[in-house]
Amino acid sequence: MKISRGLRNNNPLNIRRNKTAWQGLAAEQTDSAFFTFTTPAWGYKAAFITLRNYKRLHGIDTLHSWVARWAPPVENDTAAYIGFVARKTGLNPHERIDCDNKEAMCSIVAAMSQMENGVPAKMEDVEKGWELAMMHS
Repeated sequence: MKISRGLRNNNPLNIRRNKTAWQGLAAEQTDSAFFTFTTPAWGYKAAFITLRNYKRLHGIDTLHSWVARWAPPVENDTAAYIGFVARKTGLNPHERIDCDNKEAMCSIVAAMSQMENGVPAKMEDVEKGWELAMMHS
């Protein structure tokens, strides 16, 4: 079975390369479009911080608005992505989410990872990413 790009890069949510100097980046960035992290936990940490920044910087705090920004319709079937994450988490896409709610945030990020990679996320990696993100705040 072929490993998805996100898992190969330890970047389960496929965060695009930009000027952010994330902790846990691999010394050599071998993918021209997406970050490569040393472990999946660092990739998940970056995802949690990005979602928290969507709230802090843009006032975005619903599953619908997070996914619409994360996976815009110009390159994704955003409605299908939102529906998938809502079904996997049991959350209403328009319900406001508390970024400090570990259970909700871990379930959202795990579902987004599954959507991005086609396989269920390893919850121990997601939860380690959560812990790393909480140390960052």
